[in-house]
Amino acid sequence: MKTEMIDLQTMDEAVRLLQEGEVVAMPTETVYGLAGDATNEAAVRRIFAAKGRPSDNPLIVHVASVEQAHQFVTHIPDVAARLMEAFWPGALTIILESNGTASTLVTAGLDTIGLRMPDHPLALQLIEATGLGLAAPSANRSGKPSPTSSAHVAYDLSGRIAAIVDGGETGIGVESTVIDCTMTPPAILRPGGVTREQIESVIGPVTLDPALSMKDATPKAPGMKYTHYAPEATLSVVEGDLSFLQQLIDDARQTGHKTGVLLFDGEDVDADVRCSLGNSMETAAQRLYDCLRRFDQTTVDQIFVRDLSEEGVGLAVRNRLHKAAGGRVIRP
Repeated sequence: MKTEMIDLQTMDEAVRLLQEGEVVAMPTETVYGLAGDATNEAAVRRIFAAKGRPSDNPLIVHVASVEQAHQFVTHIPDVAARLMEAFWPGALTIILESNGTASTLVTAGLDTIGLRMPDHPLALQLIEATGLGLAAPSANRSGKPSPTSSAHVAYDLSGRIAAIVDGGETGIGVESTVIDCTMTPPAILRPGGVTREQIESVIGPVTLDPALSMKDATPKAPGMKYTHYAPEATLSVVEGDLSFLQQLIDDARQTGHKTGVLLFDGEDVDADVRCSLGNSMETAAQRLYDCLRRFDQTTVDQIFVRDLSEEGVGLAVRNRLHKAAGGRVIRP
């Protein structure tokens, strides 16, 4: 299969492909998504096949309006309606009771479904023009860092999907927050671009899924047990100060390893390859996946990063790093 690169002038081709049951990579404000008709089982199977994604991992359905969201759920409770009003379009996925319209492959056989309205003009244009709810996980090979540019998508999926809509680099850089509104109080299953603090300012206290503690709790949602976002080299999260981090890097070098390190501005550590996360958690979110992919273009085999704060979007960035490390944490 030849993968087409599509720009704004040829969006009609992307619309046609989606309506015919093909899968197309599209930009969103979080990461690039691999979109297909959420009601078409053949299209959804193509998404799983292209990604190599486990079939017990539910997909998020992207809609262009609250009215379209109603097509996929039994009802929208008040708490979800308030979240939609505050954060849609935006980086918030809301889990509600499914009415069975979407393919059972989208919901992984669950009686719930995740919906979001992306805050990107090209994504909204595709959804509106096709008239479809678009199931769209991240447009990368399963387990690898999510794509924040069309080049990342092409590297992973060229020849495996019908087309890529090029919308430049994404803005937020980490996936949407997932909140389950079928329980009281609602629970955050995945931290993302909308922070816990922002959500609680609208609907009051929410809980965090126990799996997010990085302990041995059983994940509540299918798919959360898999390692994601991982670079080719071994990534380790480091608790401790910069001197301890430098010691680990020096020890690795002495045993013949090439080292990489993720750093914030102002952190001075010597390693073979350094990648900057910028000067804030927001820039860290934007740069994280690109940094992990950059390491794959080098010969490093050990990557280190200091553990992060869980405040604001830091909760999401920390979650992605721990998942990418497969839970590997080094303590003094």
